[in-house]
Amino acid sequence: MSEQRPIRILDPRLANQIAAGEVVERPASVLKELVENAVDAGSRRIELELEAGGARLIRVRDDGGGIAEADLPLALSRHATSKIASLEELEGVASLGFRGEALASIASVSRLELISNTDDDPQAGWRVVAEGREMEPRVTPAPHPRGTTVAVRDLFFNTPARRKFLRTEKTEFGHAEEAFRRLALSRYDIGWSLRHNQKTLHQLRPAADAAGRERRIAALLGKGFLENALALDLEANGLRLWGWVGLPTFSRAQADQQYFFVNGRVVRDRLVAHAIRQAYRDVLFHGRHPVFVLYLELDPSVVDVNVHPTKHEVRFRDGRLVHDFLFSSLHRALGEARPGHQEAEEAVEAGAEAATTVAAPGVAEAAPRWQQQPMALGGGDERERHPGADKVRQFMAGYRALHPDHEERLLTPQPAPPGGAAAAQARGEAGGGEGTSPRPIPSAPPRPSLPEEDPTQAPPLGYAIAQLQGVYILAQGRRGLVVVDMHAAHERITYERLKTQVHGGALEAQALLVPVSLAASAAEVATAEAEREAFARLGVELDVAGPETLLVRQVPTLLAEADVEPLIRDMLGDLERYGRSDRLEAHINELLATMACHGSVRANRKLSIAEMNALLRDMERTERSGQCNHGRPTWFEMSMHELDKRFLRGQ
Repeated sequence: MSEQRPIRILDPRLANQIAAGEVVERPASVLKELVENAVDAGSRRIELELEAGGARLIRVRDDGGGIAEADLPLALSRHATSKIASLEELEGVASLGFRGEALASIASVSRLELISNTDDDPQAGWRVVAEGREMEPRVTPAPHPRGTTVAVRDLFFNTPARRKFLRTEKTEFGHAEEAFRRLALSRYDIGWSLRHNQKTLHQLRPAADAAGRERRIAALLGKGFLENALALDLEANGLRLWGWVGLPTFSRAQADQQYFFVNGRVVRDRLVAHAIRQAYRDVLFHGRHPVFVLYLELDPSVVDVNVHPTKHEVRFRDGRLVHDFLFSSLHRALGEARPGHQEAEEAVEAGAEAATTVAAPGVAEAAPRWQQQPMALGGGDERERHPGADKVRQFMAGYRALHPDHEERLLTPQPAPPGGAAAAQARGEAGGGEGTSPRPIPSAPPRPSLPEEDPTQAPPLGYAIAQLQGVYILAQGRRGLVVVDMHAAHERITYERLKTQVHGGALEAQALLVPVSLAASAAEVATAEAEREAFARLGVELDVAGPETLLVRQVPTLLAEADVEPLIRDMLGDLERYGRSDRLEAHINELLATMACHGSVRANRKLSIAEMNALLRDMERTERSGQCNHGRPTWFEMSMHELDKRFLRGQ
């Protein structure tokens, strides 16, 4: 048993070192705290310099208001700050720093020097350092222009247990650069620079307009980000959300390009993460992460930023309001997209070095062009790219055909025509094939691929010219070749129509002329009985005909030609996995996705030219048609420039 010791007050250095354990994790933590102080000082230019990943040196220089000579001793003291003076100010704090412990904590585990000047005379500056166990501040004159410079050398030199947890120089600098990236994205009105080991890596000018902000985004995240992102700016109920949200097909294997700011403060919040995840739920491939740079602005008094010492977490007074606003804003932005926007067309022509264009949702008129790098689709099952595709480019937008003859009937499953598949083929309609049969399109003279008299009237996905191996539709577009995965595209179309009907309370159902009998397990029979209302809401009438028999009497009209048995078995499995009906609402879209997959045109299903064109036009009218229900791309485009390049034309 340890010896009983009397209670005593810790000496200042030890107390500060304990506090440093909360706010000083690595060089990146120090950089963040110092830069936040510089921002709060009203700086318009902040320069950062690091050596050895920040372990040897972190220097932050600003042109802010500076610290007066009389205040310098307090600057290195714990719980000393100029940013708040009362509980009321704390509840509505708008500054980044306010705890008043960062500098004291950093000084306790490093060799810290602070030089500042509040005067325009560059000879009027002062230096302060903390010395000894008691960390007594010592102030001496030091020339310095208006503003402040803080130099932190030899981080953790006196706490070897902490220093040995530092990673390699490359790793630590990676964290520091990411901290710099977050800070530079938080304030576009400030100019920033970053040097590492005497090499300048970033020089960012202040951004006064949208073009300047986009230049900064491109410099920090790469051009591909903006070219594959939707710009949005929405307000409601005292909340404003603006920024950029990436297209579903421009996703990443890890969540490394996700930046969310609340009143200029970068945060990681579970409520925010859940709302964004929900907005992407049925458009993102499994295992992938969306990219975004988003800014939420609201009254500071309704958000608590004093939840965690590092201030990375926040608490909203009305979390449900914030969650619903974020979800609805992003869900609408992603859903309003359609293939084919004139800016996207120009992007293909201007950036002809890219090989393919992956379809994705559309964006408003003022949004930037889109271009993406090759997309790994998760796990070891990376989707094979088109031969010769150096990059994958995507575009999206809202387009509606300009002529009535572009508005063919929607490609929806219907009962097979009299006489069976052979008769249908004899009439030039859809033949048989795996899975369901779309509604036959009345035969009509083939539409010319591109109207010679006015090629600008071609729709975004062009006109169908052939079908490849019963799987892909080949179309001739304004810019070149369009390739469509017909099952993936029709699956999205069917899914969106099912969602519209179910959530609108008017799902169209069709009684079967002859009920379909299914052999079922006792568990499946029990689920069918317990979830009768859930099946009815989804347009399915399912009766129990015996201990191990079910009868299907009705299915949704959209799925009238689907293979009933696997459809019902998958629905039973989903309902059993999700639990009872009281949990169904949270998973209704996943059930509809399962149903849509069964109701979509399958591979090896031969379509007429008219049916293929109907599918293309349907895609142009359908929300989120750039990817199927599982997040896979539904189409891509190969420009004429790339085709010419492949065949060495013009070289």
